[in-house]
Amino acid sequence: MRFSSFTYLVGQGLHNLKANKMMTFASMGVLTVCMILVGAAFLFGANISAMVDYVGEQNQTVAFLDKGLTEEQLSEADAAIRSIPHVAAVEYISEEEMLLQYSERLSGYTNLQELFQNDNPLHANYVVQADDAANIGPVAQALEQVPGVMRVNAVTDVSELFVSIRNAVNYVCYGLVVVLALVSVVVISNTIKITVFNRRKEIGIMKLVGATNGFIRFPFFVEGVTSGLIAAALASGIVCGAYYALCRWYAENPSNLSLLLGGALLPLQNLWYYIVIGFAAFGFILCGIGTAASIRKHLKV
Repeated sequence: MRFSSFTYLVGQGLHNLKANKMMTFASMGVLTVCMILVGAAFLFGANISAMVDYVGEQNQTVAFLDKGLTEEQLSEADAAIRSIPHVAAVEYISEEEMLLQYSERLSGYTNLQELFQNDNPLHANYVVQADDAANIGPVAQALEQVPGVMRVNAVTDVSELFVSIRNAVNYVCYGLVVVLALVSVVVISNTIKITVFNRRKEIGIMKLVGATNGFIRFPFFVEGVTSGLIAAALASGIVCGAYYALCRWYAENPSNLSLLLGGALLPLQNLWYYIVIGFAAFGFILCGIGTAASIRKHLKV
């Protein structure tokens, strides 16, 4: 295609936007709302995932060891614990270190080191960190099978709850994206159908004089994609601006929820490019699909 033909067809597509102002505004409005909902679902899901990861980091599993283990038995237990799948970090705390920690906490009440100098009732233990909150339960079960481990403390109920919440949020977000994508395709398709119907005589004349289907399609493709990219720009500005304001409000008004979120919402600078690129791809691809779907039928004139 020559450059002059390309610029002519692009101009025709932009002219169609002006000629169908009401339908163009309606389609862009629906697309913008769809993208805002998708963006809100994405940001909500991202923060829920971050919250679950933070909870998983805080819910450390503690494996208490039997007393009287030999150096060889302790070495074997250490190797077995570190070889458990999904273990991200391991910290060994000896009986003496445990007594020192509790002595410091209760220093204002009593001297535990002097009280238990010859008979330390505390057990050495391993503090184990799983690589994901979903793996806390399997790691705890594996720790119970390690020789020399007396008892395992793991808050598996809390981790399972948050993992279930994360999975549910992800499924809802995926479903919302699919539904809104279909709505966007239908809206763009109907807009292009009306344009094609209004210009059916002109298209018929163009086909009679030998214009190819690609030559006729291109202006409609430009019209659909332009609507999608404008909607993407509007939605990106609204979503990013609203999320930035929410982050500022949240930082200035801390609550107990901040303990679950690790102190703050995910920063906008870590997410904005996902939103902008995702919306641009959303508008370009879906509007292209909607245009192609509507023109294929109506070119048979």
